[in-house]
Amino acid sequence: MTRAFIFPGRGAETIGMGLHYVQAYPSARYVFQEIDEALGQELSRLIFEGPEDELADPENADPAMLAVSLAGVKALEAQGDLWLSETGKFVAGHGRGELTALAAVDALSAGEAAKWLRARARAVWSAYPRAKGAICTVHGLDLATVKALAEAAGKQGVCELARDDAPDSHAVSGERTAVEAFVAAAAKKGGETQFLDGIPPLHCPLMDPAVAQLQETLADLPVAPPKLPLVSNVTAYALESPDEIRNRLAEQVARPIRWRESVEYMTDHGVTEFLEIGHGDDLSTYVRAISGSHEAHAIEDAQDIERALDDVL
Repeated sequence: MTRAFIFPGRGAETIGMGLHYVQAYPSARYVFQEIDEALGQELSRLIFEGPEDELADPENADPAMLAVSLAGVKALEAQGDLWLSETGKFVAGHGRGELTALAAVDALSAGEAAKWLRARARAVWSAYPRAKGAICTVHGLDLATVKALAEAAGKQGVCELARDDAPDSHAVSGERTAVEAFVAAAAKKGGETQFLDGIPPLHCPLMDPAVAQLQETLADLPVAPPKLPLVSNVTAYALESPDEIRNRLAEQVARPIRWRESVEYMTDHGVTEFLEIGHGDDLSTYVRAISGSHEAHAIEDAQDIERALDDVL
């Protein structure tokens, strides 16, 4: 097996996620401690005990998802022989998950990744008025149809493809009036849409002001060459240069997530198995939709680790 390790961004954050890792693996416990110290906050207590509305705040949710995924990495490596840098060929993350992927292969520390994710959340929320922007997912339509509908809706304002996740799973982002026009048109074509509440209009040009702000903060981010290449959301090919990684991380908030192409790049370069480490299984689902001939396993808890080890070792 040739493996890629993949990491989700934000998802359905739940109170108590990752607690099983802390209880079972000392190395996982240290991840939460490092992030708490870096942020100057007991984020771990918030993750394990709530309240839920405070955890859902992007400034908390983004580093929380990072912490849970990195704890899963430590637990996986402690339980078996799946050391990422020794058994993988690539890492990739979806959206915010790129920071997790980089931390997982020692391109930056967990604490630095958490601090930058918090800065990222602040930058994207300040880039465009919340009430005027929107992002929505669309299922059941192919990429060409989604692009055509977004272009037509764009006559009413910014409306562009924001995510190309799988052959029939995408997202569009832009000005609310234009995105609403897209939703109406997609329904006529048989598409199923859902607005993503609590998320700014990411991955479209409305986020260009955030890119400029993030480029300044990234200039001081200590990025080392990753122990495994990172397949970038922006380029859909592997990056190893710290300078290029910094540039793409900033651009990512205003450019589409090219997840389908990223998976195809990895399979074209020999990957036969994907391990998703984090809270949720969306990325594994996307992988199976993109290529049913490749294995994809989601690891969310200790039981998943045991099943994965049985399957892959």
